[in-house]
Amino acid sequence: MPSEMRSINRSDWITVAVLCFVNLINYMDRFTIAGVLNDIKHDFEITNDKSGLLQTAFILSYMVFAPLFGYLGDRYNRKFIMSSGVFLWCLTTLVGSYMKTFGWFLFFRALVGIGEASYSTIAPTIISDLFVKDVRSRMLALFYFAIPVGSGLGYITGGETARITGHWEWGLRITPVLGVIAILLLLTVVKNPIRGEQEGGVHLTSTTWSYDMKQLMKNPSFMLSTAGFTCVAFVTGALAWWAPLYLQLGFQLHPDEMNVDPDDVAYKFGLIGMASGLIGVPLGSAIAQKLRCHWQQADPLICAVGLLISAPLLFFALITANTNSMLCYTLIFFGQLSLNLNWSIVADMLLYVVIPTRRSTAEAFQILIAHAFGDAGSPYLIGLISEGLKSIYLPVQSIRGLLVFDQDINVEFRSLQYAMFLTMFVEVIGALFFFLTALHIQQDKALVDLAIADKCLDTKNNGQAESTHL
Repeated sequence: MPSEMRSINRSDWITVAVLCFVNLINYMDRFTIAGVLNDIKHDFEITNDKSGLLQTAFILSYMVFAPLFGYLGDRYNRKFIMSSGVFLWCLTTLVGSYMKTFGWFLFFRALVGIGEASYSTIAPTIISDLFVKDVRSRMLALFYFAIPVGSGLGYITGGETARITGHWEWGLRITPVLGVIAILLLLTVVKNPIRGEQEGGVHLTSTTWSYDMKQLMKNPSFMLSTAGFTCVAFVTGALAWWAPLYLQLGFQLHPDEMNVDPDDVAYKFGLIGMASGLIGVPLGSAIAQKLRCHWQQADPLICAVGLLISAPLLFFALITANTNSMLCYTLIFFGQLSLNLNWSIVADMLLYVVIPTRRSTAEAFQILIAHAFGDAGSPYLIGLISEGLKSIYLPVQSIRGLLVFDQDINVEFRSLQYAMFLTMFVEVIGALFFFLTALHIQQDKALVDLAIADKCLDTKNNGQAESTHL
């Protein structure tokens, strides 16, 4: 295995490094707002449901435009498409930070999603065309570890910049500067490999988008793993958006911790997210590489077990937030670590159960489904449930008439806590989908390998490339 890594040339390493850097700032930008959500709520005078709508608007535009960029990514120059997308999200993030009304701020936040969709659908397919087998798995782990680490940096960037400058808007102006550097690197040093080159699939040609979609719908491993990943996205989106605010409320209920610094909570939560990502993503990839040599269904089973471990850990983290901050942080770390086992494995599964000329479309479809039914609605849904629960608890609390400030915090905390319990049930459902994926993964991978081999043989015999009607 070490010899395989040593055989990677310098230009391939540079390409992966740049793609990881862009993915890092991509997720930094996405979660900077979550790190200063309390300040945004105060400035715009909005409630929990409208706060969740900020993330929902972003994800909706992100998922709607993902299929378009998936189609383009399977057919045109991927470097130019990604560069254009990065430019768009940098510009809209910067302009949005100067908006003074919630409506315009929400509008520009939605536009950011369009730009980010172009990158997320295409970048993994470049890695898949540069590497194969375990080397590809390692490179995908490197690429996807940037998601939790970038998210953690987003919390830290938002919170610390707000603390230093006294204005939360400045936190949104960091990533556009880094984005300009990313655009230059994408255009100058990133390779645009031939689709399927490393797998012997250069003879494959693109089919129509409608035919690609029909074949993806008939692929049980792809569809079931997408359903499982949708549950992961639901939980990740809800926790990433609401956890810092929830922890702030819980810590304020401690007898000895009434003066809670919101920036400090966001900072610590960001560090936990980074640490759990640094360990969890490569750990999941390493376990998969070890086990799949002996057990071909290992990938989806690892994802399922990771979700089943994460669910009780996050449940106990939620119920200890108002009693023991250290225990709560520890449980969150291990809960997120178990959740992060999924990222690179799900991406790897998609790439080996889908033929090379269909992968950008598959990435786009998975993004569409995962976000449509996952993190597009989960922040808003949790906020909506929380607001609904407040109407149940608040009258009972106000009758007592004493310690009104404390009672308001308690109502806010309890309503958000019960709303977030929903994420534990979704994790269990996600585990079920991954268990079902394990029943089909071996056969679907073999079909892709056979399709590539058969088309290669046909091309050699006929002297021409043919369409990939798998």
